[in-house]
Amino acid sequence: MNPYSALSAPARATSRSRSQPTSPSLAAILALFFILPLAQAAPPTGNPTGNLNGNLVGNPLDDGYHDLYNLAFPAAHQHFQQWITAHPDDPMGPAADAAAWLFGEFDRLHIIDVELFADQSKFDSRQKLTPDPAVRKSFNDRSAETVRLADAALQRNPRDANALYAKTLIAGMRSDYALMIEKRDLTALNYSKEASGYSRQVLAIDPNRYDAYLATGVENYMLSLKPAPIRWILGVTGAGTNREEGIRLLRVTAAKGHYLAPFARMMLAVAALRDNKPQEARDLLTALSREYPQNTLYPRQIARIH
Repeated sequence: MNPYSALSAPARATSRSRSQPTSPSLAAILALFFILPLAQAAPPTGNPTGNLNGNLVGNPLDDGYHDLYNLAFPAAHQHFQQWITAHPDDPMGPAADAAAWLFGEFDRLHIIDVELFADQSKFDSRQKLTPDPAVRKSFNDRSAETVRLADAALQRNPRDANALYAKTLIAGMRSDYALMIEKRDLTALNYSKEASGYSRQVLAIDPNRYDAYLATGVENYMLSLKPAPIRWILGVTGAGTNREEGIRLLRVTAAKGHYLAPFARMMLAVAALRDNKPQEARDLLTALSREYPQNTLYPRQIARIH
């Protein structure tokens, strides 16, 4: 038995399911809410901890990520290109632009579908999709550029947390591409494990990068939903399966994160639904919908709350 296979099945949408809910891979969870690139993004210089919201600070990287939350991809490309021009040695510029290419393609292919992730049979029977060759090239080029710049930075300083963040992001997005477009699950798993390794290195260097805690929070919370024997196997592999720890880390990111605070709030809404607290979930999602009015994913999820 492959112990990581427990990560590959999508979760049920609400707590009303009679069966034990199953959990998607971390990549699938992040892709579902169009936030994966943000989950691995490094804060700009100074490691700000204020939440990213409608009151932008004028930083092109912030502005570009705000556009991503609003699914405004052309604007995101423009802002990320501004950052790249002003910071040619920063790997986070091309990494962010790669995210805009990837999730724009997800939007075009209608991959981000709540019903797809809510119904395990639909997810398992999903078809391999046909990507736009030009978009794939742009994504691959930006990904390669990110790795090149990150490796150069790590040659200068092996403890460069920003460079390690950038490599975490690229590995995570390559995992998403393989999983959701090419349907290469094993390749996606390998990239996901690579991303987790880089993330642990980042946290070892800078434990105050609050956004980085979200991945561990999601992992612990989602895997805590698995049956006890599977949790034991996952624990042996080093995966976190502690529900309370997962919720704690999600709350830390929600309160202190920069780019990831909105996604942490989304995951807390998921937890509220599973705990049969629909009003709490509705309040969290309604606030997110107000902050990112162009993102139709939030109101879709609100409409499914009963």
